[in-house]
Amino acid sequence: MITHLSVRNFATVESLELEPSKGLTVISGETGAGKSIIIDALGLALGERADAAAVRAGSERAEVQATFDIRDCPSARQWLAERELDADDDCILRRTVREDGRSRAYINGSPVPVGEVRDLGDLLISIHSQHEHQSLLKKETQRDLLDSYASAAALASDVRRQWRLWHQANKAHAEALAKANEQGERQDLLRFQLEELDAFGLSENELSELETEQKRLGNADSLIRLCQQSLALLYEGEDGTINDQLGQCSHWLADANAEDVALNNVLSGVESARLQVEAAADDLRHYLDKLEVDPERLAFVEERLGQAWSLARKHRVRSEELFAHHQRLLEESGTLEHYDEHLAELEASARKAQTAYEKSARKLSDLRRKKASELASGVLKHLKTLGMAGARIEIALQPCDAGADGMEQIEFLFTANPGQPLKPLAKVASGGELSRVSLAIQVICAQTLTVPCLVFDEVDVGVGGGVAEIVGRLLRELGEHAQVLCITHQPQVASLGHHHWHVLKQQSKTSTHTRILSLDIDSRVKEVARMLGGVEITESTLNHAKEMLQKSQAV
Repeated sequence: MITHLSVRNFATVESLELEPSKGLTVISGETGAGKSIIIDALGLALGERADAAAVRAGSERAEVQATFDIRDCPSARQWLAERELDADDDCILRRTVREDGRSRAYINGSPVPVGEVRDLGDLLISIHSQHEHQSLLKKETQRDLLDSYASAAALASDVRRQWRLWHQANKAHAEALAKANEQGERQDLLRFQLEELDAFGLSENELSELETEQKRLGNADSLIRLCQQSLALLYEGEDGTINDQLGQCSHWLADANAEDVALNNVLSGVESARLQVEAAADDLRHYLDKLEVDPERLAFVEERLGQAWSLARKHRVRSEELFAHHQRLLEESGTLEHYDEHLAELEASARKAQTAYEKSARKLSDLRRKKASELASGVLKHLKTLGMAGARIEIALQPCDAGADGMEQIEFLFTANPGQPLKPLAKVASGGELSRVSLAIQVICAQTLTVPCLVFDEVDVGVGGGVAEIVGRLLRELGEHAQVLCITHQPQVASLGHHHWHVLKQQSKTSTHTRILSLDIDSRVKEVARMLGGVEITESTLNHAKEMLQKSQAV
């Protein structure tokens, strides 16, 4: 639920702080006072398109911040945790819009793309404008409503996943079948390519080893000369080798160390150096023993390198990739040799995916059929209380080809008049009827709501009297299961709120300000009396308003 809403320099609002409570909060005010500013501000915080016109005149930027308590909203908690945006039990959405129209969005203080805010917002709040019920005409909306009522959202998601897997498996099998006729030609080409690669027989690291050996053999004369000179200087020369000089130095330092032990580390270092010189000389001897001028070996190495480079050019790969290329061709050849087995495996995978899909889809169909009549009965019951005594509604499930949404199409059939046949809701329902059908469905589905906050913008438009009171009662009932904010012009609805906000616009010659006040009981009586009408609010009107509030609060 929303626990705090902060609005700065947005439209006609300079500064606004609201703390919505649980239950039904009604919002009223004179026409043109700016009641929809709350809806617009929430929409901005939830990722709706930003507009420079939203910035209050004379301000550099507008800012809206909405804080949600998500302790009882596991889907939102999981969404945040998966993106490492979680922050205990609160979730703060903040949006800024500059006067040039550029905007930024934040979740718990971290900047994020606006699309992510919209995705999270869908888990936190559902906004229904006075025209929002038009979406009820769409078959996908009707399907989603039934699935929500049936608590089948997870199963429907699994059906979509199984459908994707089946579709992918079918596609892989179809592509393999289409390529079957090409495999003979491809096998002939592979056979020819592999003959020369197999005959050449390049091993995994051979090319780099050959290049190293070529460099060594090509420079053997120079290497022998340099190594012999180094060995003579280190250990085997006649005119004072480094080893001899280090030995003399070690002897002198040993005598000095006997006089002053402070030279002990120096002596150790010299002796260590002498040992390293001896080791280096041994390594040089071993190297020289193996090093020889071998023109035949050099010719062989250069010829094999040339063949490798030629093969690499022929196969259009880099020389260092030749071995890996050979292995890929071998693997492909092995696959082609067993292509019938490969096709059979792909076909079996497709059948397995189809079986898994059909199992989940049938389970979803059974659940939908079981709950469809139950939902229709509940909606019809509320429609009768909303002044539609002759209405009938049925949820039809028509079998169809398997698809991502299951194996049936779902359509709400409706008639508002006795004796008239049931027809698709889109063809027979008026705007006022749709509004009441939508409200009835929302109330029925309230027990399975996953979104913790609902916002209604004048959903009671076009009704009045006793029907308006029923609308208010239904909204109040919704408020028992979720946080509900409702903009209304109807006193019958306003009197049934658990809480009441009043929107007023203050104007001067140079500025306009919108304020929202939380009304106490005396102020509510005056506001409901104003909504009841009349140029002059009389004592009788006030008593009527007081009676309505007393009666509604006892509901």
